[in-house]
Amino acid sequence: MTSHAAAIPMDQRRPEPGVEFYTMKLGMWIFLLSEIMFFTSLIGAYVILRFAHPEQWAYPGEVLNVPLTAINTFVLICSSVTMVKAFAALEHDDQKGLQLWLVATILLGSTFVGVQVYEYIHLAADGFIPVAANYSAEGGPLYGSTFYLMTGFHGLHVTIGVFALIGVLIRSMGGHFNSKKVGGVEIMGLYWHFVDLVWIVLFTIVYLV
Repeated sequence: MTSHAAAIPMDQRRPEPGVEFYTMKLGMWIFLLSEIMFFTSLIGAYVILRFAHPEQWAYPGEVLNVPLTAINTFVLICSSVTMVKAFAALEHDDQKGLQLWLVATILLGSTFVGVQVYEYIHLAADGFIPVAANYSAEGGPLYGSTFYLMTGFHGLHVTIGVFALIGVLIRSMGGHFNSKKVGGVEIMGLYWHFVDLVWIVLFTIVYLV
């Protein structure tokens, strides 16, 4: 039996309005769910190791630059606000506002990564590196290896997000988005807010507890 869809020529078929948008959004949610499971595994392993080997961990303030990272956390939170402002501008067809807030988000995200690199350089100079044989700072090799794994993996996500934001900015300059075509900006916002939320959890567990 021949179905109705099969009877329609391929070149005359069109997706239902919004189907592509929701597919993109659903794909991002599925991706974020997989990322939640991954980060949950990392954080869970960190907590278990820390309780099982407390002698490996120094008090965070003795090794890590907590005030600097607190400021950097505020910078990342501000970038979530600018991302919201970018989406709000797009909903009002404010193209200049969209591009302005996207640039602000990119600059804030880049600042976060730059400060994290600066922190790594100084920690390494103080002997806090994830190599047991060369470890000389307070704590033990588990502390260093888990610290760099968790914060470094998150920093990689922020870096990827910054490049993705640059791509969204370039497309916005080409007039790709408007109030009825917001998909790319919205799913980028979902990713960015997720990265922000994960860092708040990491900052609390790694730097404050």
